Amino acid sequence: MSAAAQPPQPLAAVRERVHTELRERIINGELEPGSRLVEREVAELFGVSRLPVREAIRILTAEGFLTAESARRVVVRRLTRKDVDELFELREALEGYIAGLAADRASPHDLETLRSLLDQAAEATQRQAMAEIFEINNRFHEQILALADNSAIAKALHTAEGRMRWITRQNREWSHLLEEHQQLYEAIASGDANRATAAALQHVRVNRLVTLHALFGPEDGPSPEHDKGSVDGSCGVGQ
Repeated sequence: MSAAAQPPQPLAAVRERVHTELRERIINGELEPGSRLVEREVAELFGVSRLPVREAIRILTAEGFLTAESARRVVVRRLTRKDVDELFELREALEGYIAGLAADRASPHDLETLRSLLDQAAEATQRQAMAEIFEINNRFHEQILALADNSAIAKALHTAEGRMRWITRQNREWSHLLEEHQQLYEAIASGDANRATAAALQHVRVNRLVTLHALFGPEDGPSPEHDKGSVDGSCGVGQ
């Protein structure tokens, strides 16, 4: 059967395709904060009717990616300091515990997989391959979550996963990020849950400082380099 003769996709499948694509364009920066989304234009772009576009926009608004400035104007959300603080508070509450579980439960094969991702990240960092760095680093954190083997925590993180990726993409300190991931890997590989928890907390707190600095500038607080010592000291893990 030719492509032209294929039956139309169910509305739910079309809506999910539009939702997923729009969300990825927001996360990767193709749709910048403040960009307006017009139903008709989005429908034409994807070659669909306006109904699945309207539903996708409604979902993205509920997820925190879009803001309805009026009944007829929807834009990509402009991130606020409160947005950043809330998401990093969630990460801090969960990711330390996740790393501790991973240290307790990871098998040698699991650690090989995590090490391989770290090696890939190092190679991509050397080439300054931004898209690859983001993708590999996401997989690195997903693998740690998988090693924790806790479905309840995974479900709790799922609802915020997209916004976390969106915000943490602001961290362009590639070499520092790689160092932190290396420390986190070594802590998990040690099998010491307390060490892994401390390393994960350090990583989240430094990443928060870098993100705030990138989004709001030095006037919002000291630079990440200035504060690394105090973050390390609070977690008990040195650089």
